[in-house]
Amino acid sequence: MKIRSYAKVNFGLEVLRRRPDGYHDIRTLFQWTTLHDTIEFRALESEDVRLQGDDPSIPWDETNLVARAARLLRDKTGLRAGVEIRVEKRIPAGGGLGGGSSNAAMTLWGLNEFWGLGLPRDALEALARELGADVAYFLTGGLCLGEGRGDILTPLPDLPPFPLVLAFPPFPVPTPTIYRSLDPASLTSDGEGSKMTEFFRARNPGVLTNALEETIFRLYPQLREFKSFFRDEGAALSLVTGSGSAVFGLFEERPRAERCLEALGGRVEAVLVETLGRARGWEAIEVGVSPSGKAAGFGPAIRGFESSRPRK
Repeated sequence: MKIRSYAKVNFGLEVLRRRPDGYHDIRTLFQWTTLHDTIEFRALESEDVRLQGDDPSIPWDETNLVARAARLLRDKTGLRAGVEIRVEKRIPAGGGLGGGSSNAAMTLWGLNEFWGLGLPRDALEALARELGADVAYFLTGGLCLGEGRGDILTPLPDLPPFPLVLAFPPFPVPTPTIYRSLDPASLTSDGEGSKMTEFFRARNPGVLTNALEETIFRLYPQLREFKSFFRDEGAALSLVTGSGSAVFGLFEERPRAERCLEALGGRVEAVLVETLGRARGWEAIEVGVSPSGKAAGFGPAIRGFESSRPRK
C-alpha cells in the first residue's frame, strides 16, 4: 500500500506569548501543498517495525517520527503485527514544511487502514499530539487555523488553488534556536493588531506576515534575499514558512510563477507547486489505499475524515 504525505506552508504566523512549559502560544494558518513524499507499507511475518528512506540526511532508526508513530499505534491498540515502511522523500528536512510531521501523521492513518484497526479520527489525532505539535494538522489538511502550540485546529473553507514557488536553501533552520532568540517586542496582540483578523475579514493572503521573520533574518540574512526576490517577481505573498529555512512566493497566475522559477536560474533548489484543498488532497491519499481506489474497509476512520471536508 502506498499513500501520499503532503508538505505544508504557513500562511502567516503570530506568536502570542511564552507558555509556562517553555513553548509559545501561536496563531497560524496551515496550508497543504501538492509537494509530497510517498510512504509504502508492506506486511512482515515477524513483529518488527522496519523503516527505510532515501534521504541520507535523515536518521531512519527508532528515533524517527515514522517509527515512533508505528510503535505508538501498536502499543495503544495491543496489536503485534510487523510492518516494513519505506519513505520516498521529496520534502526537504529542516525547511519548515512539516515533512517529518506529515510522515508521522500519514503513518498513523495508513497503518490504521493497513491493519484494519478502524480507529476514528479523534483517536488518531490524540496519538498525533503525543508525537509533535503540528502532527495532528496533517490528519485534517487543507487550510486550517492552528492555535495553542499549533495543535488546536479549526478547519477553514479552502482558498482557490494558488501556484507557489518554494525555494529550499541548502541548510536547515533549528526551530528551538529561533524561538529562544525571539524578541519579546515581536509578540502579537490578541486584538486588532492581528493580521490574521484582517485575513478573516477579506480572505486576502497578501496581508499576512510571519512574526518569526525578523529573528530568522537576523540569524540567517540570506533568507531575506529570497523573500525580496519573490516580491520583486510579483508574488502576492512571500514568507518564510514556519521557522524556515524554506521561503515561498505565492502567485495569482501560473505563468508569472513559471517566470519566477526560471528567473531563479538555479541559484537555489526550487519547485513550482500549488496549494491543495482538503477534499482534493484526501481523494488522492485514499486512491493509494487499494487498487479499486477505495480505502479498504471504508469504515470509521474514513467517515471521521469525511466530516471535516467542505461539502460541494
